[in-house]
Amino acid sequence: MIVVMREGCTPQQVEAVVQAIRDMNLKDHVIVGTERTVVAVIGDDRYKDRDALESLPGVDRIVPILAPYKIASRQAHPEPSVIALGGRHGATVGGPRICMIAGPCSVEDRSRLLEVAQAVKEAGAHALRGGAFKPRTNPYEFQGLGEKGLEILAEARERTGLPVVTEVMSIDQVLLVARYADVLQIGARNMHNFNLLLGVGKTSKPVLLKRGFSATLNEFLLAAEYIIQAGNPDVILCERGIRTHEDYVRNTLPLAIVPAIKRESHLPIVVDPAHGTGHAYMVPAMCRAAVAAGADGIMVEVHQDPAHALTDGAQSLTPEAFARTVQEVAAVARAVGREL
Repeated sequence: MIVVMREGCTPQQVEAVVQAIRDMNLKDHVIVGTERTVVAVIGDDRYKDRDALESLPGVDRIVPILAPYKIASRQAHPEPSVIALGGRHGATVGGPRICMIAGPCSVEDRSRLLEVAQAVKEAGAHALRGGAFKPRTNPYEFQGLGEKGLEILAEARERTGLPVVTEVMSIDQVLLVARYADVLQIGARNMHNFNLLLGVGKTSKPVLLKRGFSATLNEFLLAAEYIIQAGNPDVILCERGIRTHEDYVRNTLPLAIVPAIKRESHLPIVVDPAHGTGHAYMVPAMCRAAVAAGADGIMVEVHQDPAHALTDGAQSLTPEAFARTVQEVAAVARAVGREL
């Protein structure tokens, strides 16, 4: 449930509610909105004393949250969240602006990464993606450069000002990756790695959470809830396609989840059409469709020589194709009342 405070309530009244929640051996989560402050009450319903909370000074009403995801719910946080990514240019996800995240699937070497970083920045990207640690189905395929890759990404950030988005695969990597990256990515294979979700939830870096191959909307938002209730409210959802019987695409990209997420949650959602299709020729069209559906951002893979990329070349755009896609996305954004 959530405790809705009256307009004009004092910080002391909010603190009294927080203390009462903690006295019940429950967790609190304070959400300060433009008009109201609400306090989410998290824990076993048996210990929630609604009457005691409702009688406290400054409390307007108590509202039960029916969804299993409490803090990620739109009920707890009616206003859409806007999450700052860092970097010199003040990139954000959420709100009226569409965020473009681009870069190679994996960091292959310093010169190629720096070249692509500069190209996507000039084309209009707001953040740089690139994998230093690569989860591969085949153990004999390229696994990434590890910390060396992180160092190259950090250098690219210094040169371009773009915040860096990169994947963390295990708990023992969290602090290392957080030292270099601006946004910690949780891949589809790890969406149900609850210990890892708690680990990134204890950092102060925004988390980009990809939907699992077969995850339902509820499971997706409950995974986000793990991160938020661990202490990190800055979660960005990412739809990257789900596995179906269809075989002409790498994954099926279910864009219907975008308006559904917008209805159920305050968290921003970006779409990854590269993994959602597996084919570069489909990516621009699905970028346009994602923005039309209400996505807050797009994440695509860009490589200067896709035919010789070490990972995911078939779904990677060239820098020139990415530049054209940015212009197309900008036109759709304007048509639906948004901007890049």
